[in-house]
Amino acid sequence: MASVQEAVDVDVPIRVAYDQWTQFESFPKFMGGVERITQIDETRTHWVTNIDGVEREFDAEITEQHPDERVAWTSTGGDAKHAGVVTFHRLADDRTRVMIQIDWEPHGLVEKAGAALGFDDRQVKADAKRFKEFIESRGTETGAWRGDVPRPDQQ
Repeated sequence: MASVQEAVDVDVPIRVAYDQWTQFESFPKFMGGVERITQIDETRTHWVTNIDGVEREFDAEITEQHPDERVAWTSTGGDAKHAGVVTFHRLADDRTRVMIQIDWEPHGLVEKAGAALGFDDRQVKADAKRFKEFIESRGTETGAWRGDVPRPDQQ
C-alpha cells in the first residue's frame, strides 16, 4: 500500500474550501488524470481516470463527512483500490488549510515504480496547487453539499 499526504493553504473561508471539495464533478478542473466523476447519490461516486495512458474506472463511497471539517472515502469496486481523507482547518476568517491523505494499492511494475520514485507525491502536490488556484481565482464555490455522513461505527 502506498500513501501520500499534502497540505495547502487557500485564501478563502473554510466554508468555501469545504463546499468546493464536495463538488466531485468539478475535480477534473484541478485534478490531473481525472477525466470524469459522476455523483451517483449522496455518498457514492463513479470515477474515470487516465494516468499515463492507463484508464481506470471505479466507484467510491463517502465513509465520513462533516461540514467544514472532513470528507473521507474508500473505493468500493472497479480497477483501483484506494481510500483517503481531506480535512479543513480554519487559519483565519479568509484562510483555510486543506490537508489531503490518500492511500492506494499500485498495480503492475510501472505503477509500483512510479510510487517508489515519488511520482504520486508530485501529482497530489500539483493537484493541491491547482485546487488553490481554482478556488482562489473563483473566490466562491461552484456548489455545495452540507450533509453529514457519520462513520459506520457511529451510526
